[in-house]
Amino acid sequence: MIAKKIRLKDNSMGAAIIVNSGNANAFTGSRGEVSVDAITAAVSDRLQIPQSRVFSSSTGVIGEEMPHNLLIGVLDQMIIDKDGNNIFGAAKAIMTTDTYPKGSVAKLQTDEGEILIAGIAKGSGMIAPDMATMLVYIFTDALIKKNVLQSYLSEINERTFNSISVDGDTSTSDTVLMAATGKSGIRLEKNHKGFLDALTCLMTDLAHQVVKDGEGASKFVEINILNAKTSSDAKTLAKSIANSPLVKTAIAGEDPNWGRIVMAIGKSGAEAERDKLKIYFGDILVAENGWVSSSYSEGIGASYMKNSEIKISVDIGLGKANTTFWTCDFTNDYVSINADYRS
Repeated sequence: MIAKKIRLKDNSMGAAIIVNSGNANAFTGSRGEVSVDAITAAVSDRLQIPQSRVFSSSTGVIGEEMPHNLLIGVLDQMIIDKDGNNIFGAAKAIMTTDTYPKGSVAKLQTDEGEILIAGIAKGSGMIAPDMATMLVYIFTDALIKKNVLQSYLSEINERTFNSISVDGDTSTSDTVLMAATGKSGIRLEKNHKGFLDALTCLMTDLAHQVVKDGEGASKFVEINILNAKTSSDAKTLAKSIANSPLVKTAIAGEDPNWGRIVMAIGKSGAEAERDKLKIYFGDILVAENGWVSSSYSEGIGASYMKNSEIKISVDIGLGKANTTFWTCDFTNDYVSINADYRS
């Protein structure tokens, strides 16, 4: 649990973010609203900022009443100082089934000095766009207008946090929030591309950490869709493969069962033609021209599947739209974690 006070350069008021794990405060009716109001009012009073400047997030079990008095009683223990000390302690505090805290830092060197971007994330299960049981908080000391920062965040979010899946389930609780304090005094007019690149790197890293820590996961999987007819088709195809239990269990068993990829393509509803498809495991051509490639063997595929990181690429051959999506395998541990979650 954290409360974080930040001072925004273009606003005389501070702002705070308060996060709790263990209770989603979702499907709790009017009592849930009362809890949020009580918590944000207490933070407002403690930090002497308007209540409207307190942002609240929750994650955990759905349908259980929020014990807001418990949170209010430990506010002083939750506060990170204005210099951001112990921010990665906060990353640990908001974990649920995560096995490790997730954080990332990016630095951008400019003629005026250094711009810093730092982020923390929580997420392990119930992960799928749009978005998931995932909480992400990113901070930068750059001077940047709100509308510009929003456009950057939305654009990159689509290619990162909205391009991952652990189990195909979305949630009642998700947040990606970014704050610019302006503390560095460096404006982005001359540095916007470098800032975009740095922010993309950080958000991609955090998204990958979420997938790699997927509940029970043993393998990290990258799915590339090439030359789909439309961007929408490309994303649909990638998600269909990524969320297929049969594909994910085959990967867990190190079984190069490429027929399951064909199945996932076919069920997706996106446009595809059998004889134009090409399927690859890494750089290995598996299937083409409506049949298994003459250069492929099960032994080659089985050997590749022993890797901890797997790349599956599908060339649709109908257009120019490409996308990349990340997922993980399904293991027995995933079943155990979720069967025993509340017990």
